[in-house]
Amino acid sequence: MLLEVNDLDLRYGRTHAVAGVSLKVQEGEIVAVLGANGAGKSSLLKAVLGTVKPAGGSIRFSGADITTSPVPHRIRNGLVLVPEGRRILVSMTIHENLLLGAGLREDRTTLPREIDAIYDRFSNLAARRDMPAAVLSGGEQQMLAIGRAMLAKPRLMMLDEPSLGLSPLLVDRVFSLLHELNTNGMSLLLVEQNTRKTLELASRGYVLELGRMVMAGPADALLADEGLQRAYLGAG
Repeated sequence: MLLEVNDLDLRYGRTHAVAGVSLKVQEGEIVAVLGANGAGKSSLLKAVLGTVKPAGGSIRFSGADITTSPVPHRIRNGLVLVPEGRRILVSMTIHENLLLGAGLREDRTTLPREIDAIYDRFSNLAARRDMPAAVLSGGEQQMLAIGRAMLAKPRLMMLDEPSLGLSPLLVDRVFSLLHELNTNGMSLLLVEQNTRKTLELASRGYVLELGRMVMAGPADALLADEGLQRAYLGAG
């Protein structure tokens, strides 16, 4: 098992953001975490990365307990987050932003080739690599954020609302890219409000409500669930 989250509890003062949540991601899987705003999805990813400290429960990555491990240790071992809102440093160049993804890597021998491959994939970034990242559209910033994460050489890439604020055409492009990354062997843990497209991409899914796990199962079963359709797909 690549990632195991067991009975995770997370509190912000009196707010119980995540309550007894457990989930798993196997090697090569795309796993979706669904739910409305405020359900605890982003808090869950932050706890897995280590930017917030859980009040209880455990997190294991590739068999090792990382519940109290510092963030750099988790990133070096292949656990990477593409955050909500992209978190691009707009005053830095596109190339400088990209290089931030490799900041904790020890083996850099293949880095130039990997950078070239990212620029080949994202020609819009390549053409403006020495310009401030502020010139990029929202969709281009999302591609830069994913490219930055790729340079960390993740075994598991977590993505928090990667389609947020994008046009339908760019949403399709992001989901196509995620499918391609997974086909090439990368495991993905995907937090998204675009429920239908996410479940069409994922192999399994979990549904959170107010910090608690209320549903889990194969993606096709969740997609066919009448209660989920009424809540998130506008059916019924």
